[in-house]
Amino acid sequence: MNAIKINNTHMKNYLKNWDLMRILRLIIGIIVIGQGFSAGQWTIVGLGALFTLLPLFNASMCSIGACSVPNKKNRKFKAEEVTYEEVK
Repeated sequence: MNAIKINNTHMKNYLKNWDLMRILRLIIGIIVIGQGFSAGQWTIVGLGALFTLLPLFNASMCSIGACSVPNKKNRKFKAEEVTYEEVK
């Protein structure tokens, strides 16, 4: 009984971190698998499986930080006085 309670808690925590894009990727992957089966295209089934596994494992390029812009702290900007000439 204790193992069931631990697994139930783990499942609640797992499902709590889902957002709209993750659910959408899962649905698209399932649709692609279905279309691949109906067309008999096993390559498409493989791609659909990939698209289905990515949201299940929460794996994407953004989850490893590839979408973030690096923060360069060593930039030193100096404010310079700008002078303008009036053009007549």
